[in-house]
Amino acid sequence: MTSETPHQALNVSRERSTQAVNGYVMLLLLLGAVGVIGLAAATQNGPLLVAAAIALLVITPGFYMLQPNQAAAIILFGAYLGTDRGTGLRWTWPWLVRKKVSVRANNLVSEILKVNDLRGNPIEIAAQVVWRVTDTAQALFDVDDYKAFADVQIEAGVRAIGSRYPYDDFTHAEVTLRGNHDEVGEELRQELMKRLATAGIAVDECGFTHLAYAPEIAGAMLRRQQAQAVVAARQTLVEGAVGMVEMALELLSQKNVVELDDERRAAMVSNLMVVLCGERDTQPVVNTGTLYQ
Repeated sequence: MTSETPHQALNVSRERSTQAVNGYVMLLLLLGAVGVIGLAAATQNGPLLVAAAIALLVITPGFYMLQPNQAAAIILFGAYLGTDRGTGLRWTWPWLVRKKVSVRANNLVSEILKVNDLRGNPIEIAAQVVWRVTDTAQALFDVDDYKAFADVQIEAGVRAIGSRYPYDDFTHAEVTLRGNHDEVGEELRQELMKRLATAGIAVDECGFTHLAYAPEIAGAMLRRQQAQAVVAARQTLVEGAVGMVEMALELLSQKNVVELDDERRAAMVSNLMVVLCGERDTQPVVNTGTLYQ
């Protein structure tokens, strides 16, 4: 005995075109059959009346209409014959079943989902996805309900991407959900394309509409972000202050403005750092004596 994988067991359908008749031509034939019936009734021609009536019964049920970006799969006793993508009034044999499928773009905004990101932090995430049917045969025959299939797969894809990256990276060394929208959005589109290929659905565009920490950790993460911002600002401030102090001491030495020993140089550095790095304005003290008083 040999075992088959799910992919081997699935009979993948492929769309093919079928030639339906222009409905306006058949409409003229229908009007002609009506005229023949009237003529046969007037002349009491029984065989002609029966033939015209049969033609009328055969032609009338075969009409259907297709709007732009709409297709109809033609089925004969359960067998798929092809897809008609023409527009306007169309006609086919009345014993053929026509299943209409919209190939227009669909816009779906997923519900807000709670997902654990790469670091295990609970986050809330939602996405907007623009999708459309590209293969009507796959959409109708390879899945039970292609719209419900798309909804479930989009939710699963959003969850997968949300758990694949951290929400934020305070070291700015890796890809994050918050800091790399375009890159993560493109990966989400590729993920959804793979998941929806079974149903003959293509994804044209997708992106996040909601992205935030879950309420239970939002306050703590906000304080962490604020602390990181304060540390980063202090680091930049100290780096700038050290450069200014170094420049001041160098200029004083080059221009021979004042000669300072190590102790007075250290005191000057300390005073300059306090002035440059302090959060409040400093109060100057005027020294009317010497530097050593």
